[in-house]
Amino acid sequence: MRIGIIGSGHIGGTLTRRLRDLGHEVTVANSRGPESLRDLAAETGAVPGTVEQAARSDDFVVLAVPLKAVPKLPASAFEGRVVVDADNYYPQRDGSVPEIEDRSLTSSRWTAGHLEGARVVKAFNTIQAPHLLEKGRPAGTPDRIALPVAGDDAEAKRLVMEVVDALGFDPVDAGTLDESWRQQPETPVYGTDRDAEGVRRGLAEVRP
Repeated sequence: MRIGIIGSGHIGGTLTRRLRDLGHEVTVANSRGPESLRDLAAETGAVPGTVEQAARSDDFVVLAVPLKAVPKLPASAFEGRVVVDADNYYPQRDGSVPEIEDRSLTSSRWTAGHLEGARVVKAFNTIQAPHLLEKGRPAGTPDRIALPVAGDDAEAKRLVMEVVDALGFDPVDAGTLDESWRQQPETPVYGTDRDAEGVRRGLAEVRP
C-alpha cells in the first residue's frame, strides 16, 4: 500500500518504521519540512515529503501531530482520503477547546470537522509508542494486545482494522466517531495493554 504519515514523533516515527518493515510505501512529512526527515528516511527507506504529498497517498494517511496543529493543515489535500487519527487532546499542550472539554464533540469528530470530506478513523491513540514497536504478535497469540478502532465509514474502518492486525494487534470495533470518546485519554483502554476482551470490557465500562 501507499501510505502517508504526517508527524515524525513517537507514534508517527514508529508507524513509519513498522509499516516500512511490512513492505509498504511510506511518505512521511512534518511541519519542519522534508529536509528534517533525512535521518528517518535513511533509516527506514521512507520518502520524505511535504504535508500535501503525504496527504495524497493512495491508500490512507496517518495524522500523528499535536491536535492544535490540525486547523493549520491543508484541508483540501485530505478530501476523500482515509485519514487515521492517532491524535489525542491534551489541554496543557493544545490549549482550551471547549467543545472537546464539555464532550459536545469527540476529538476525532472535531478533527473531521476541520478536514471536511476526509474519511476519518480513530486508531493508534491508545497505545504507547514503544509497545507499538515491540509488542506486536501473530494473530491467535494468547494475550495479544488489542487496539480500538472507531469510525463512521465501514470500508475505511475495515481497511484500518486490517492494518492493525497486520501490525500484530487485535482490532476491536469501537463504534462511530461520536463514540470514540471511549478511547480518549483517562478512559480504561487508554495507555493500557488489554487483550480484545479487555478492550471491549473497557469500552463498555465508561458512561457518558
